[in-house]
Amino acid sequence: MTNSHAARDIDTSRPHSARMYDYYLGGKDHFEVDKKAAETVAAAYPGIFVCARENRAFMHRATRVLAQEHGIRQWLDIGTGIPTEPNLHQVAQSAVPEARVVYADNDPLVLKYAERLMRSTPQGRTTYMEADVNDPDALLDSPALAEVLDLDRPVALSLNALMHFVTDAQDPYGLVNRLLAALPSGSALALSHCTPDFDPATWQKVTAIYTNAGTPVRFRSREDVARFFDGLDLLAPGITIGHRWRPDTASTATNAEVSLWTGVGIKP
Repeated sequence: MTNSHAARDIDTSRPHSARMYDYYLGGKDHFEVDKKAAETVAAAYPGIFVCARENRAFMHRATRVLAQEHGIRQWLDIGTGIPTEPNLHQVAQSAVPEARVVYADNDPLVLKYAERLMRSTPQGRTTYMEADVNDPDALLDSPALAEVLDLDRPVALSLNALMHFVTDAQDPYGLVNRLLAALPSGSALALSHCTPDFDPATWQKVTAIYTNAGTPVRFRSREDVARFFDGLDLLAPGITIGHRWRPDTASTATNAEVSLWTGVGIKP
């Protein structure tokens, strides 16, 4: 599929979660309909901007820790979203230039910007593939994935702010288990997930806004998020709020502002 084809497929008549997220991060890859929807969310939950920033910061820290402390050299990032600087491969390759990264998304909007995801170091590899977390077998069997990743060697599965867009009816735990089952010992799961735990009334409003815009969501409790790590060895500090997972600097954000459970686990 070409970028022009992807551009024709982009629906600008309704808000889109990836473009709304771009707005939260202060990006420019969104439309007026996304801005309005994002501002509706922000009116109900002003912390959304903090949440988005802390989500990206967690991804950066988790990537560096896996590269520098656990020998990970391969990443599979699903639900990539619109590229932001620095993206996962830039963080990984700044630590280990030979890092290989496959980005996967099923969104034509992301394909439009996929060229930003291709700028690898000479020693490493970076590619983008169209795939859907709801079809893990097709994703894992993709020739595009096989060209870049060796599934006989450890891979970090990166699921950042993705699984709350997978409802219970879609079997979220089964999907993650299927992906992890294909990865060898020493692989990792790095996951972030929005939660209503600190302000249930506000997150009920956020749920309604997304659902009414055509994007069903399921924000989960700490206990529910921890289930994604069943069978894995959690790195310290375990399942924790995003800005408290191995912070580089002290944060003044509150738990309610961030409202994001994060964790990194290693497959035995």
